[in-house]
Amino acid sequence: MLRWRHCVTIGLAMLLVACGVTSDSQDPAARADAARLDVVFSAQTRVWQDKRRAELVSPDGWLSLIGLHRIELKSHFIGSGQAAGIRLSMGPEKLGLLQSDEGAYWFTPERGVVVTLDDVPVRGRVRLLSDADASPSALGFDAGKGTLSIIERGGVAFVRARHEDARTRTRFTGLEYWPTARDWQVDATFEPARAGATLPIANILGMIEDMPTPGTVTFERDGSRYALQALQGDDDTLFLIFADRTSGHGSYSAGRYLDAPLPDDEGRLRLDFNRAYNPPCAFTAFATCPLPPAGNRLDLAVSAGEKAYRPPPPPTLE
Repeated sequence: MLRWRHCVTIGLAMLLVACGVTSDSQDPAARADAARLDVVFSAQTRVWQDKRRAELVSPDGWLSLIGLHRIELKSHFIGSGQAAGIRLSMGPEKLGLLQSDEGAYWFTPERGVVVTLDDVPVRGRVRLLSDADASPSALGFDAGKGTLSIIERGGVAFVRARHEDARTRTRFTGLEYWPTARDWQVDATFEPARAGATLPIANILGMIEDMPTPGTVTFERDGSRYALQALQGDDDTLFLIFADRTSGHGSYSAGRYLDAPLPDDEGRLRLDFNRAYNPPCAFTAFATCPLPPAGNRLDLAVSAGEKAYRPPPPPTLE
């Protein structure tokens, strides 16, 4: 019995050393304070993760996409029937007629089909505004479960279709993350770009668009210096698109996104890679995700944040 206890004691001591916990590494008060900070930080990160998931699975989230159809002709019939020029995977067999003329879009519903425009019932021909306009239109069908909208990318217009019952949404398997770690909060500095500077950004469709860049974020990790060129994000944030050594090896192969706070008056900010997240293209084939610019491919394994999504297996045919 004494020998067994001795072995357990030695084993426990070795485990503590391996984890960096030794009697002289930190005093008890410092260890307790560090543990408290870890708990608080993990809780805050969990709140962010829960919000991220809720946005994805919402009825109008990225998981609800069911189609992305290029507008190639002046007129397209839309519906789920085989004769439709723009064929939906869900919804009425005949939904209506889409017409385009020099950047203006018009929709006429099929007789007897209930359609709404921005939640108002449609009685006849209506104009649809694209996401290039201040207030894009939302065309509802299937008692509000389905939505059509017009998006423009690189001078090309598409019909984007959503549906609450999309398989990507109803069979969502959940998100996976690397363990939350406070040391992946990294202090950084911001270097403003010259006025009017742009950055060529390719999207998943192969289109390239010059987008305004406010500047570059630089940080250090393990003695090496890294730089990320930023885009302007929503809600007064910086938007970072990056790839790293985990891309395709644990994280999504095409890279990840990170929202960062604006710098203070001295150009300082903090990046929290625990909040790196997958682009919509990791979940659906019907998104138009921007990809990392050439300068944002880090020779660094960012083992923090969201891991690659594992979709459910396809349904079996009986």
